[in-house]
Amino acid sequence: MSNKNRVDKQAEKGENIEVWEDLVNIKDLVLCLFISSVTTLGAYLIAPSEPPKPLVYGLIGAVIGFVLSSILVRPKRTFRYVNGEE
Repeated sequence: MSNKNRVDKQAEKGENIEVWEDLVNIKDLVLCLFISSVTTLGAYLIAPSEPPKPLVYGLIGAVIGFVLSSILVRPKRTFRYVNGEE
């Protein structure tokens, strides 16, 4: 079964949604949003109340959330290079 057929079948089942002209698995999207929200808000809330520190802590929390999300959720896309003559 080709990758395009697999993606089409997943889209028919409702497992994927289109985000910025790309198909995204709903469970993976919700998981990544949850991870990023928790790390960003958690870092913001533990920051000292001095003016620039909550912003810096929140940004660091967002980066940590992004790194965790990219480790936990692997891309499911496969690329095939096809010669133009085929």
